[in-house]
Amino acid sequence: MGTVVSLRGATPEAADEVRTVFAGYDHRYSLYDPASVMSRVAAGSLRLSDTPAPVRDVYALALDWRERTGGAFTPHRPDGVVDLSGVVKALAIRDAGAVLDDVSADWMISAGGDVLVRGRHRDDEPWSVGIVDPVRRDTVVGIVHLDSPSRAVATSGIAERGEHIWRRSTPTFVQATVIADDIVTADVLATAVVAGDGDDLRRLTNEAGVDVLAFAADGMVWATPGARAHVRVVA
Repeated sequence: MGTVVSLRGATPEAADEVRTVFAGYDHRYSLYDPASVMSRVAAGSLRLSDTPAPVRDVYALALDWRERTGGAFTPHRPDGVVDLSGVVKALAIRDAGAVLDDVSADWMISAGGDVLVRGRHRDDEPWSVGIVDPVRRDTVVGIVHLDSPSRAVATSGIAERGEHIWRRSTPTFVQATVIADDIVTADVLATAVVAGDGDDLRRLTNEAGVDVLAFAADGMVWATPGARAHVRVVA
């Protein structure tokens, strides 16, 4: 997946299980590994219809999200390659969270800008996630406090990996943070907001019931009303 995964609240045994979860997704979907299932599909040596059922199910999920986002999110690269990384990282985080649920009531998992939590950091303190300035990576501009049921936060944009999102129009947003009850929704919609425009942001937030903090290319910051309940702005 080309990213780093970090855990809090995991036993050594649970950490090993989480590593196995991510390795399994990587083995099937990574386009960095030429031996993976999806790399073979991209190379033309395996038809998507002949892949294992779980792979086809994930592709169907990605297509469903394409429909729900009006095409702002898509599993198809401009060159035609099917790339499921837009959903599989979040699915791996989701499944890793199920592993952690068996060993702790308070945990956090972070993977490449996506965070899923359960419980609290301390008895009197919720888990907190920093939001970096998309232009100045050493500057934190907001802090998301995660309380149930909002357990997931995902950030997509240019701060860490530069321009890597397939946009369908002139860039409106350079970064979007989505706060949601589940990590798949947060991750997909963060990508969809950055790939889309202001109309997409308004439609997606109205329909999905999520909170968003988005940074526009012109320097404007967009925020849903509910984001104020989760985000503390840092001067």
